[in-house]
Amino acid sequence: HYVDEGRKDAPVVLMLHGNAGHVASRAPWLHYLQHTLGLSVFIFDYRGYGRSEGTPTVAGAIEDATAARAKLCELAQVKDAEMLLMGESLGGAIAVQLAADSAPSGLILQSTFSSLHDVAQAHYPNLAWLVPRNKLNSVAQIARYKGPLLQSHGNHDRTIPFVLGQKLFQAANEPKRFVTIELADHNNWLRDVYLQRLDDFIATIP
Repeated sequence: HYVDEGRKDAPVVLMLHGNAGHVASRAPWLHYLQHTLGLSVFIFDYRGYGRSEGTPTVAGAIEDATAARAKLCELAQVKDAEMLLMGESLGGAIAVQLAADSAPSGLILQSTFSSLHDVAQAHYPNLAWLVPRNKLNSVAQIARYKGPLLQSHGNHDRTIPFVLGQKLFQAANEPKRFVTIELADHNNWLRDVYLQRLDDFIATIP
């Protein structure tokens, strides 16, 4: 794992990266979050990712994320309700699960999906029946979260279709904000319009 401490009084963030990510690949983003936004960030690799041992599974990733949040509570001396959850792509679905189980102070989702079944339906419609409808069903889980949400998605995303991000957002409770990142694909969503909205959102969190 990696901890970027920021200021002593900095908002605390648990970051959940996507399927193709690992701790080292997020170094520039971590630097921006700490030095520009003044956040204290904790990031880790799920089992089977980066240098973490084991075999990747959905259940394992959720277990790892739950353990990481407990560790961050210990390190930063905060409660679940006093930290932000930030999830990208697959990490967004895991962040939704954590938020549903125990609400954070705010939830930030980037380029994520309504459910794993919906992603399979978009890419492999003839095989989508192989993916259970309840597997990483973020639409069902996000309805259990009642807190601030900032969600963003590129409208040219070829990995997670934009409509799946919209479907998830529609299922979420207020207060919520959606940022459409024009012409952005799955991995090039770091645009000024989003960064400004992210800064504004964090400033509203108590």
